[in-house]
Amino acid sequence: MIEIIGHERQRKLLAARPAQSFLFVGPEGVGRRAVARWFAYGLNCERGFPPCGECASCRLNEHPDYLEISPRTKTKTGQAARRPQIHLDQIAPREGAEEPSLIEWMQTAPRFRAKVAVIDSAHLLGEQAANALLKLLEEPPSYAYLILIAPVREAVLPTLASRSLTVSFGPASEEELRRITSDEAALGYSEGAVGRLLRALADPAGLAEVASAARDWLAALEDPPRLLAATRQLERLSGSGFDPWVFVARGLESWPPAYRRAALEEIARLREELSAYVSAELAYTRLALAMRRIYAEMRAGSPVSR
Repeated sequence: MIEIIGHERQRKLLAARPAQSFLFVGPEGVGRRAVARWFAYGLNCERGFPPCGECASCRLNEHPDYLEISPRTKTKTGQAARRPQIHLDQIAPREGAEEPSLIEWMQTAPRFRAKVAVIDSAHLLGEQAANALLKLLEEPPSYAYLILIAPVREAVLPTLASRSLTVSFGPASEEELRRITSDEAALGYSEGAVGRLLRALADPAGLAEVASAARDWLAALEDPPRLLAATRQLERLSGSGFDPWVFVARGLESWPPAYRRAALEEIARLREELSAYVSAELAYTRLALAMRRIYAEMRAGSPVSR
């Protein structure tokens, strides 16, 4: 049984089946994938929506009529990909492919009533893969539903977005999240994202370690000899599954607006550099130097330089 926190409006819309292709947009961790699974189980449930959790379809943990496709993060040689991408052979049949493509999977009849395919991170579709997917969006089988997941509609190719019904997702309310837990540290970290809340509850020690490292890093802005070591620690923990910048941003709330805005812009620049696969060490070092400059200007009462 899939339990969904919030998103009543979105679920009511989906239960009416207004389209065969959807574009789920919203911040990471708010529940877009969970709602996609809920939709698939509801379509195949003997009783319809909401899924009952008791019929033969609902009792399956791995549903044969549900497929998720996500960007590949490694090359064929096992090396980390410079840029994760959804490739053509994941969408359309290609000779020598190791796994069936989305189109091949869609061409077979569902075991129950309907097939649902999720294209996770649809904004990372390669050009050829996107063109192949476009044909499927234009003429899907009668039993098929497609869900594209992306941060915002504008990140997806217009030809794909225009053929999909956009469903927007936002953070859950604190009241809704308190049905899960009263842990203040986990609730604060979640910022309304159920996925982040569950991650925090699963590893409270890891959450505390990242929060401590973020505080140490901010404190080290006043002590340059410590800053490099604190930066390396923050860089290491950024791969732990927790986002240290949630805690850094919270620590910046006491800064005057102009300096806080400049600091947040530098953090946004770091994210852009990392997504473009700039050397992580280089990107973090640049950020530390920029933040140290902003901090020094704040302490001196000087205008923020650009």
